[in-house]
Amino acid sequence: MAQYELLLPKMGESVAEATVIKWLKQPGDNIGMDDAVLEIATDKVDSEVPSPVAGKLVKQLAAEDEVVQVGAVIAIIETDNDASSEPAHNPFASEPAVETQAGHDDLPGISQLERREEQPETPHSSERFYSPLVKSIAAEEGVSITELDAIRGSGAEGRLTKDDLLRYIETRSQDKPRVAEITITPPPPARQIEERFAQPTGNAPVQHATSVSGTDEIIEMDRMRKLIADHMVMSKQTAPHVTSFVEADVTNLVLWREKVKKNFEKRENEKITFTPLFIEAVAKAIKDFPMINVSVQGTQIIRKKDINIGMATALPSGNLIVPVIKRADQLNLVGLTKSVNDLAGRARVSKLKPDETQAGTFTLTNVGSFGNIMGTPIINQPQVAILAVGAIKKKPAVLETEHGDVIAIRHMMFLSLSYDHRVVDGSLGGMFVRRVADYLEQWDLNREP
Repeated sequence: MAQYELLLPKMGESVAEATVIKWLKQPGDNIGMDDAVLEIATDKVDSEVPSPVAGKLVKQLAAEDEVVQVGAVIAIIETDNDASSEPAHNPFASEPAVETQAGHDDLPGISQLERREEQPETPHSSERFYSPLVKSIAAEEGVSITELDAIRGSGAEGRLTKDDLLRYIETRSQDKPRVAEITITPPPPARQIEERFAQPTGNAPVQHATSVSGTDEIIEMDRMRKLIADHMVMSKQTAPHVTSFVEADVTNLVLWREKVKKNFEKRENEKITFTPLFIEAVAKAIKDFPMINVSVQGTQIIRKKDINIGMATALPSGNLIVPVIKRADQLNLVGLTKSVNDLAGRARVSKLKPDETQAGTFTLTNVGSFGNIMGTPIINQPQVAILAVGAIKKKPAVLETEHGDVIAIRHMMFLSLSYDHRVVDGSLGGMFVRRVADYLEQWDLNREP
């Protein structure tokens, strides 16, 4: 029998860790090739980790709700391969190099991962399991294995969590007598809050908030809502937001879609919505104004070569997710329609892959789907702009004709662009949203779908 080490797979260039949500297989269960072993969650997407081999699950090396680094061993699978006693090759294994993009240096344990090749981990005789994150923090703070073994853990089956270790380190460092002082403890980071809610200490019952008045209901944020909240606050603190508005006459666009939608669905087996039409116009405008397709790193402006457009999608839970259409400018209308329908459909049933929400360079949100005529969206960092399209409404409008001005009923809509005023001035932001409106207004009624 050989033992196969199942690693947490790489899930996109900017994904460094994931949270174990649920084990789908238990020790002793037989596993077929490509069977889902566990469910994991990154910052927004829940997904399954399949097994590349067939065998029997011997051991789980990560508890539910535990944060695990990409590339860490999460399970041991016993296979029928007798050819070698060495661990089987794992196709999920990634290159040892660690990204050094802005922001990654702040992640716990990244500096230790970068030095792992030069400083191999010292073997020890402890039988207690420690997550890669706990071991990296211990190495950085000089906590020995003997000390780790002596720390009481509050995780599942007494496992030592990151919070347990941090509390121990703080207590250990406070060996100097202190004159009466008042310590104000700052609120813990969002991830620590999430872990504390997910990991009750010992056998103590979980204390649920209750309503004092007896009429109000207190609802604890779920994991995704906490992450969305953190992301939104971070964006407003990072970028000075400015919003520009344009009203567009999209009558030709509406009439064209009404004319072609039945034949299009019959031919392509796909419904054509307004979203791919909006994305096509955005991609064209980005090619005209490439400085909208940038990100900011300190005092550097990084201009993106690819045009990857995220589309904000509301989930049945009330949360929001942004799947990304990669290289949108290289897709024709049929390709855009298929991509939009596929990503939106899988987003609503939690079947997106982690990489499908990464690497966006611009975001589109359709507030009109909720009956709103306009909105002031928050930038999806690290991007510098986001476009909101409002509801299409019939309105009386003044038209210029060769016989003079006339009033006619037209299909009108508002577009609103929020942008980062550090790098996008009003002239660029205003011209960009105006160009998107121009492409929509100038839609060819005789165009082949």
